[in-house]
Amino acid sequence: MRQRIGVYPGTFDPIHNGHLDVIRRATALVDRLIVAVAINAGKEPLFSLDERARMVEADINFIMAANAHNGARVDVVPFRSLLVHFALEHGADLIVRGLRAVSDFEYEFQMAANNRRLSAKIETVFLMASETNQFISSRFVKEIHALHGDVSSFVSPQVLARLDAKRAAAAP
Repeated sequence: MRQRIGVYPGTFDPIHNGHLDVIRRATALVDRLIVAVAINAGKEPLFSLDERARMVEADINFIMAANAHNGARVDVVPFRSLLVHFALEHGADLIVRGLRAVSDFEYEFQMAANNRRLSAKIETVFLMASETNQFISSRFVKEIHALHGDVSSFVSPQVLARLDAKRAAAAP
């Protein structure tokens, strides 16, 4: 029987509890989930691609250790290509996207339509953010943290430590 493979792409700058919630829930849909960490230079990431991939991997290892992965294999793979090409290269059947609010829908709908046009072999699946994570975004995490706000309920302890280190390194 063919393995069902999904790709959950994102910049993950940084990964937060909303991302982890989508990852946990997506593992119920696939046999293998590839968490694809995008270069996305247009977003001017705080962390390098390698740093983001390592943070995602550390948080994924926590999910795996807690046995909260529904039996699916979860891999973290950085990518610099077109998402559809990446998905096809990895034999993916579907792309997983999280939706937080209605404002996300228009952009995600357009992306799904474009991806479908590029490859009819790949389906896009949307997972609604859980009510406890609907308001979390990486942008808000970075902004709140930069202004010395408490983001410990939004990110894992290892991500918080990396945010603290970045802020300390940037301090005059």
